[in-house]
Amino acid sequence: MENKPLSPHIQIYKWHISSLVSISHRITGIINILAITLMCIWFALILLGESNYEIIKIFLQTFVGKFILIGITWSFSFQMLSEIRHLIMDFGYGFDLKITKITGLLVIFGSLILTILIYLIGRGLN
Repeated sequence: MENKPLSPHIQIYKWHISSLVSISHRITGIINILAITLMCIWFALILLGESNYEIIKIFLQTFVGKFILIGITWSFSFQMLSEIRHLIMDFGYGFDLKITKITGLLVIFGSLILTILIYLIGRGLN
């Protein structure tokens, strides 16, 4: 008897855009929950005094702080576009293989473009 896997194994499984978007959707959901929790803590610290606000403001101006902000912005934009995709699929549209590939790519590239646009708008406000 051979030791073959009973289900598609990671070594032989061929990745698809839909599976990548689905997994990323779940990961960004977790990231967004953590980000919202951090934002609530940040707002609570602001209520406790202005010195706490200055510490967070200085941190957000560092490279790591900016990286985290851009990552959170991408996470929220990816989640939003992915949710729109799922909403359309809930109405019964977009189940054709070609359409799922197109909408998956739209979610991926759209979230990147949206993140860049939000970053540029934020830079313009300073």
